[in-house]
Formats: sequence, C-alpha cells, structure tokens
Amino acid sequence: MTEEPGKTEASAEPKKVLPSAAQRALAEAEARRKLYREAEAAAQKEIGGRGGKEPGRYGDWEVKGLTSDF
Repeated sequence: MTEEPGKTEASAEPKKVLPSAAQRALAEAEARRKLYREAEAAAQKEIGGRGGKEPGRYGDWEVKGLTSDF
C-alpha cells in the first residue's frame, strides 16, 4: 500500500461524533431499507413487465422515452 505524500496518521481527521438523535434516525432508516428489501424479494416476479424501479414509489412512469407524472 502506498501512502500519499504529506499524509500521516497524525494528520488524519478525527471521526465525527453524531448526536444520539442522528444515530437513532440512521438506525431507523436502515431498518426501513431492510424491511423494504425483504418485501421486494418476497414479491412475485413480474413476467414481461417494464423493468426498472417501481413507478409508484418514485413518482413517474416512463414508456418508450415518454414520462408521465402522477
């Protein structure tokens, strides 16, 4: 492993300490992502569908390059 010139362990920035509210929010967000991924994996796979992300979740629908918002 090569070291960058001028960088030493002593000059490394200290890791930021997050407030407990921020840590809790990050933990809750990770739990929601985990539940979403599990539900997505358990859902039936669509055959011949449009592919891509779920339009209801991301707010628009694209077909042949035309996008409609709903």
